[in-house]
Amino acid sequence: QVQLVESGGGLVQPGGSLRLSCAVSGFTLNYYAIGWFRQAPGKEREGVSCISITDGSTYYADSVKGRFIISRDNAKNTVYLQMNSLKPADTAVYYCASGFTIASMSPSLWGYWGQGTQVTVSS
Repeated sequence: QVQLVESGGGLVQPGGSLRLSCAVSGFTLNYYAIGWFRQAPGKEREGVSCISITDGSTYYADSVKGRFIISRDNAKNTVYLQMNSLKPADTAVYYCASGFTIASMSPSLWGYWGQGTQVTVSS
């Protein structure tokens, strides 16, 4: 059984940084990628970034390109999201999920989900 557990959220001032972690267990070859999504109050869940577990290919949403960095540590079964130059618009619950492809970040195409971690960017 695949389980994903997010950690690292918190309160940070605008311009600050946070690093989120997604610890994966029970991962099988049926799942190809790990993605980060976020959902702000009153808004739909949106894809932020994803990474291929096998070859390290990555994708970033335009809204975070140049500020966020996704990486993986296969030995630790963990995927990270380094978030720099944070803005109030980045405030949301961040989720990680397992998927079959990095070609699409439509949430309906992603399988197992973590419970989420809150990120609040405010002065």
